Formats: sequence, structure tokens, C-alpha cells
Amino acid sequence: MRYLAVACDYDGTIAHDGVVADATVAALTRLKESGRRLILVTGRELESLMRACSRLDLFERVVAENGAVVYRPETKEQKLLSEPPPDSLVAALQARGVEPLSVGRGIVSTWRPNETVVLDVIRDLGLELHVVFNKGAVMVLPSGVNKATGLAVALRELALSPHNCVGVGDAENDHAFLRACEAAVVVANALPTVRERADLVTSGPDGEGIAELAARLLGDDLESLAPRLSRHAILIGRRDDGSDVTIEPYGANVLVAGASGSGKSTFATGVIERIGEQGYQFCVIDPEGDYPALADAVVLGNSETPPTLTDILDLLAQPDRSAIVNLLGLPVLDRPGFFESLALRLEELRARAGRPHWIVVDEAHHVMQAATPRERSQPEPPRGLLLVTVHPERLAPSLLASVDTLVTTAQAAEQVVKGICDAVGLTRPALPRDLEPRNMLVWIRNPPTPPFALKSVPGRSERRRHIRKYAQGELGEDKSFYFRGPDGKLNLRAQNLALFVQLAEGVDDETWLHHLERGDYSRWFREAIKDEGLADEAAKAESLAWMSAASSRARIRAAIEQRYTLSS
Repeated sequence: MRYLAVACDYDGTIAHDGVVADATVAALTRLKESGRRLILVTGRELESLMRACSRLDLFERVVAENGAVVYRPETKEQKLLSEPPPDSLVAALQARGVEPLSVGRGIVSTWRPNETVVLDVIRDLGLELHVVFNKGAVMVLPSGVNKATGLAVALRELALSPHNCVGVGDAENDHAFLRACEAAVVVANALPTVRERADLVTSGPDGEGIAELAARLLGDDLESLAPRLSRHAILIGRRDDGSDVTIEPYGANVLVAGASGSGKSTFATGVIERIGEQGYQFCVIDPEGDYPALADAVVLGNSETPPTLTDILDLLAQPDRSAIVNLLGLPVLDRPGFFESLALRLEELRARAGRPHWIVVDEAHHVMQAATPRERSQPEPPRGLLLVTVHPERLAPSLLASVDTLVTTAQAAEQVVKGICDAVGLTRPALPRDLEPRNMLVWIRNPPTPPFALKSVPGRSERRRHIRKYAQGELGEDKSFYFRGPDGKLNLRAQNLALFVQLAEGVDDETWLHHLERGDYSRWFREAIKDEGLADEAAKAESLAWMSAASSRARIRAAIEQRYTLSS
């Protein structure tokens, strides 16, 4: 189940004229009985809400006062999430005759047209407060406090991710918390500005819209809404024309295959980093210790100490933490069994909390061998898998059949595609003929798309490694730059960019200009350093005949420092 939490506004969303209809209560009850968690998110003060709503027991958390208070109906506990309203503000508003005026634990409220006086008072007192509108209501809160921040606290207390939450609202103050949810739904009576940014607008108003949403959640878990959620898509690379290629963030199965050292792990690392950057939780199964640090994830286990199931599950119980499970401390023969036990526990966690959103299995052929007991007892493979392997033919046919997107290196493309098609019984597709060695091949099977070439996008860790290597590392003799001069009298070797800059400052103008006029600098940056942007900057300097040795030196040095020295 993708949507385990439903966060609802009160007035104008589940309530009409402050009252929740019996049919709406019945719809909310059905959602609760399905195992979903209900959260009420409102601008009302808690006391006012309790007088209006007799069924707060349906909600596991209530975010009140527009994010300033969290209430736990089961225990009757309240938690203030902000500073209380300044006495000076209340006194000044009363002195200016602002009526009505309500003071909560963290909020001060009134009605239009008092917003002008409110803003004047805040400015005159020099207070760090902000004003939020809710149709006719005017609410004053500490800076940075809104429905989204309150919802974040409620979700953390329930150990749920915003990516497993659908939000429902109708007014201006709902913008922030709707954006924070995976799917944003508004009822038919919502303001036009709120409707414009919604993923779904119900056909019925307030409670009728809630009943409609409940039916859709219970029917297909909003699966039909997935095409509207492209903002969550995960970038995996770009086509030759520069257009982005993405995968679905939830429930997709991706296989990355290729020979050792061919770039498949670098590709997978970039994808995993972008999964993490989008806020999705992942668990990487790392049999060979290839992921020492990645996207702020926590590494569990090392070459001497194996990870434990308890440690892994305790970590993943926190929605904002991801795990890298290093299996080097386990004997090779024990790794498939450990993975099988872990996979079962991860699926139990997914059933309970919808996470981890992605399970990444590196060297998948080591731990997901065909015809294991789990393969025989579980005909439907899990979803949300990113599999990386040298030997896809060793994976179970049912697992290969579940793959939505295949990514393989150019060198292995024909062999990998043939092997998968033979194993699953598919007609082999035609492969592009002009596939360059540095490109990847992508075959999207769901929805069906002919295979095409892909340029991968390196992740942050790969870029940092690239920067360190070329800025201060040791390039081989065949990749180094040599200042030789017009007569070949010199043989000054620059095995990295730092030494290149140092030598460039020391060589005579004649030597510098000799290489500049030949285009040697841009050629080295492009072919050895593999930095197209830096090469383009150098090429510009090389093309300007009027540029002096000192000016061109300074320009190329600045381009290097901007990309490398200052970024390291």
C-alpha cells in the first residue's frame, strides 16, 4: 500500500459550516479500518475544534493552530511546536481595537479586513512573525510555522514518510502541507489558486469529496493518479537530444547489468543518490563493500562485523534514514540466507509503513539466485527493486519478468537483452545501431518503449571522486599534459590540474602560446580530464587571437579553479 496516511483539513474539507456529516464520518471510518492513519490538519485552536468535532478519536494526530500545536487524541496530550504569542502583540492589537481577536497557545487569529492593522503592528514592534490567510480568517504565527511543519512532526511521531501520505485541503493555508505530501487532493469547493496546484480535484465538495477520495483509495490506492505525480520521478539519465529519462519513484523494478568495471555501479550510485535526494528511503544490500558512503545513508556492517537484522530494522524504522547493509563480514555461503531473511522483514516493514521505498541489491546474482525457497513460495516478486548484476541470467525468470526498466552497458547490451528475452520468453527487440561505447542502453518494458541510448548523470559522490582525481590525483603518463614548447626543448609533465596550473604560471610566454594556438589545452581537458565545460572555456580562449599570454593564462586558471580548486 502506497498511501498509509491521509492528512485532512477541517473547515471546508471534511466539515461543512463547521459540522462533519455522518456520511463523511463513515468514509473516514472505512479508511481507518483499511489500516490507514488519519491526521487532521487545521487552523483552528484545539478548544474550538473539540467543541465542533465529536469524532477526533478517528485521528491519530491532530495538527492544530495551523501547525503550532500537535494533539494526540488517544492520550489527550498536547505539544506546542512554537513560541507562544508575544504579549506585546496581543496588547497592541487590543489597543488598536482589533475584533474579533482570539489568542491560542501559538497563534493569534482575527478576520478580514483586520490584516492591515495586524501587519502594521508586527512591523512597528519589529516582530519575526508571518500572516497566513484562510479564506476570511487572518492568522499570525511565528516565522517558519505552518501546516507543513506541524504535519512533519505528526508523521515523524507515527514513523511515516510524507511520501506515503495524501493531503486534502481547500484554502490558502493548505498550500504548504499539500506540497509536502506525495499526492495533493482538493475538494470541489477549494479556492481556484489551490485547485490549480492539485493532483486531483474531487467532483464533490467538502464531505462528498472526502467520500469520493476514500472510495478511490480503497479501490486502487490512487494508482490511477500516478501519471499526475511526475514531479517525484527519479532522473536516470538523458537521451542524445538532452531530454530527461526518468523512472517511477514507487513500485518500479529496475535492472542494471554489465561487466565488472563497465560503469554500471557508477550509474546505479547516481540513481540511488537521486532517490535519496528526493526524500525516498532506500536500503542497499552491498555484498562486496562497494558503497562505503552514499547519500547520507548509514553503513551497517564491515569486513569484520556483519550487520544484524535488528540494527537494520531499527534504523529503517526512522523514515528519514536509509541503510547500506555491508555483507563483507558474512561468509559468502551465508549471504543468500541472510538476504532472504532480511527481504522477508523488509516486506513486513513495507506492509506496515510503506518503506523502504527502494531495495537496492548490488551483485544481485550472489544473493537472489534462481529457484531459492523464497522464489518457489512467492510467485510475485517484490516491487521497488533496483538490481545490479554482472550475471542477469542467474536471476529467477519471474524476477526478470518483473523488470520494468533494463539498463545495460553498451558493450554488454546485445548479450544481456538476448539472455533476458530467452529466459522470459520475450521477442528480442531491435537495438540501436549507433550505440556509443560510453553510453548505456535503456529498454523500458512498462510502458513498452524501443531500446535507446542513454547518457548517464553521475551522482555527487562520483563528481567528488572525479574532482579529487583530476585536481590532485595521479594521472598516468599517457593522460598527463606535457609542456614541450615550439621546439620540443621542454618536457614538463602535469599529472593533474593543480600541477598544470603551477607549471602554466612558470613556463615562458612562447611555450604557453604555442600550446594555446594548437588547441592543446582544450583537447587535454576534453579527452583526458573529460570535462566538456572546461574544454569549452579553454577553446574560447584559444580562439581569441588578440588575447595575450597573461590574459589567456588567467582565464583558463579561473575556469579550472571555479570547477575544481574551489569545489574540492
